[in-house]
Amino acid sequence: MSISTKGGDKGMTSLWSGERVWKDDTRVDSYGTLDELDAHLGEAKHYVKIEKIRDIIEVVQNTLMKVMGELAALSKEYLIPLSQEDVDFLTENVHYFEDLVQLKGFVIPGNTIQSAKLDICRTIARRAERRIISLQREHEIDPLILQYVNRLSDLCFIMARMEEKNEGKIRCKQDKVCL
Repeated sequence: MSISTKGGDKGMTSLWSGERVWKDDTRVDSYGTLDELDAHLGEAKHYVKIEKIRDIIEVVQNTLMKVMGELAALSKEYLIPLSQEDVDFLTENVHYFEDLVQLKGFVIPGNTIQSAKLDICRTIARRAERRIISLQREHEIDPLILQYVNRLSDLCFIMARMEEKNEGKIRCKQDKVCL
């Protein structure tokens, strides 16, 4: 079976649950933005220098498959839903890195290649969150999905700062250290 089905040549696609929708449908835009985030996280794994961060990214990528599956289906049959434990994993890691980094001001992002990649992930997560909020206005969405994506952008931010701290490169405006 080929991945090129030609089924989308006229602007429509199939949801995971089988329904046909336009490719610019809010649902497709939502899970498509998360797919973009997943690809950027995959790239970020190759740049980060802290093994714990690499491991966290791997867990997040696996969890994003559950989130995208939920968003890509009208029928929830056969899905593995997102859990409170998935959200808690992100929250716990945000707190872990906050304790290590101890920021005391606004930062200028992207002071290392790996933090720049993670900051791109953060902004894509924020865009995904906005898309999912739009989808939520049209359809019922599991509230854990919004919590997860919101927390994920926080985690990308603090992991980026941890990578910068690891190299002594966290900077505020006017090239001041933010610690």
